[in-house]
Amino acid sequence: MRLMRSLRATAVFGAVALAGFSMQAQAQETVKIGLIAPFTGAFALYGKQMEAGMRAYMKVHGDTVAGKKVEIIKRDTTGPLPDVSKRLAQELVVRDKVDFLAGFAFTPEVGAVAPIADKAKVPMVIMNAAGGGITLKSDYAMRVSMSLPQIAAPMATWAVKNKIKNVVMLISDYSPGIDSEKAFKKEFVAGGGKILDSLHVPVNSPDFAPFIQRIKDLKPDAMFVFVPGGEQGIALMKAYRERGLEEAGIKVIGVGNMTDDHTLPAMGDVALDAITAFHYSIAHKSPENTAFLKAYADVNPEGGRPDYLALGGFDGMAAMYQVIEKLGGKMDGESAMGVIRGMKIDSPRGLVTIDPKTRDIVQTIYIRRVEKVGGQLYNVEFDQFANVH
Repeated sequence: MRLMRSLRATAVFGAVALAGFSMQAQAQETVKIGLIAPFTGAFALYGKQMEAGMRAYMKVHGDTVAGKKVEIIKRDTTGPLPDVSKRLAQELVVRDKVDFLAGFAFTPEVGAVAPIADKAKVPMVIMNAAGGGITLKSDYAMRVSMSLPQIAAPMATWAVKNKIKNVVMLISDYSPGIDSEKAFKKEFVAGGGKILDSLHVPVNSPDFAPFIQRIKDLKPDAMFVFVPGGEQGIALMKAYRERGLEEAGIKVIGVGNMTDDHTLPAMGDVALDAITAFHYSIAHKSPENTAFLKAYADVNPEGGRPDYLALGGFDGMAAMYQVIEKLGGKMDGESAMGVIRGMKIDSPRGLVTIDPKTRDIVQTIYIRRVEKVGGQLYNVEFDQFANVH
């Protein structure tokens, strides 16, 4: 009888130990990515596009790398809420034991999460947040998207080169707008250009009509614009047409999110001839972009275009896959950052590199014009500035 009990106890202990070993082995065979982004609310498209880009990369390259299964764990911020992002990051690091934190639609989120990444030594892959210098907030932060100063300064250089001598600026009155304004103004004035006025419009529900009339009265060569895309871009371009600024010879130049690829079809012909600087257009011609667009369509059967947020998700996954591959699946934060510094990515936008000192992206910035191609509106690239830091 004692022997039977002993055998049963041994069997039970063995089963528990085996189950524990199985769970541990399963954990070791998985690389976890904590995706922090809005998936509900007014900014839900941000998270959905990022995730779609990540899934598109996995569609092309599989969901296993260096023998490890890659798992995405989504957390919904519901909007630009730094405190929520901080809490979610803490949960992902402590409870879910993620190997990467990724996403970050808005600049303030990066500052909120940075101390957690530093303490836990978990790399942060910034897929959108575009404030200047934000990778310096954490030794474990890197960015695959862009910064607004990186975009706005080449637009100013192009304007000077193309004999635009004076400009009125129309800027949404919040930090991304201010970043764009400062970068454009510095480069434009240094090149000999003149800023006739700088008009700040409310972020929420602006009435563009009086600002557009003011610009018409000042008679600049061009208006430099930073507004969020979507409905505001449509409203602005409608006001531009209705007030006759095109007939007055006043060009529209600006930052590329105004004519975002995803919402450009909804803007219609009012967007034609708008000139913007940006790091990506779905009209970019390369084998890598062709593969990206196909994979995006495959993982999004409901249709719609990808945009720069989807690109951020796609290239963010490319960076993380490189890290996992180089480390042979043995994840370690410090070693991961060693791989990231100086990394090169064959992106759909063209070859990009990660600056070894700042861990920020170095890339080509394209000058694009909204044109009709095959009856559809596209941001068609016609000039470029290489290796912009």
